Amino acid sequence: MQITIVGCGNMGLVYARAFLRYNIVTSAELLLVEKSEIRKEELKALGLGSVVTPSDPSIKNSDILIIAVKPQDVRELAPQLKSVLGKDTILVTIMAGITIPVLENLLGHKHIIRAMPNSPVEIGMGITGFSANKNMTLDQIRKVENLISTTGRTVFFENEAMLNAVTALSGSGPAYFFYLVKAMIEAGKEMGMDEAVSAMLVKQTMLGAFHLINNANKSLDELIQTVASKGGTTEAAFSVFKNNKVGEGLAEGILAAEKRAKELSSNA
Repeated sequence: MQITIVGCGNMGLVYARAFLRYNIVTSAELLLVEKSEIRKEELKALGLGSVVTPSDPSIKNSDILIIAVKPQDVRELAPQLKSVLGKDTILVTIMAGITIPVLENLLGHKHIIRAMPNSPVEIGMGITGFSANKNMTLDQIRKVENLISTTGRTVFFENEAMLNAVTALSGSGPAYFFYLVKAMIEAGKEMGMDEAVSAMLVKQTMLGAFHLINNANKSLDELIQTVASKGGTTEAAFSVFKNNKVGEGLAEGILAAEKRAKELSSNA
């Protein structure tokens, strides 16, 4: 099997390394597409696969081609890519805001999957929502799912429009988590702790809480109640959270992110 990755920035290289680590392909079966001469030399030095230009005829032999360029660059790239795209190649896009119909029009291609990964794919703990156009067979979809599962878990959506919600919830989600962690660390500092001590307490608390969610046979409300005893410290904190509508504000923010994702998709 030959896999081609167009756009070898951070995310493109995450996939390249994952495919090699799980023996999906060998370096001889992996093509990295780059137009910059300087960047091509840097990629060659990494030794992950063959490095070629966007017009290289060997791209036509690709079983799967992943487009990992910036969304604003795809229209400039499309004519070159169209000329070397094999008719049976499965095209996978991870570009935010570029819909399947847009790619169908730009490339005249029939086999397209659109995926929305999040940043923890870098350490193999991400989650990716993905959709396929109507021409994709179940076997083709499973083949791609096996690929992207090398970077974490996957969820398939029949309705591509749901990827806007995926973008808002899990795509942007790590930043919401980092924001909360940062606020808790800052609170620790205000209470007189060194930043390193505060960070250690918060990070380990978050890690332990995550494992409780996954392993305790209790709902989230029940887990909250195990910590929030009546008249205690946690209840005091929750009283402030409710007065400041922290939960509502978080939900409103996520809905705003979804709205923006829809706007970017419609303007693509």
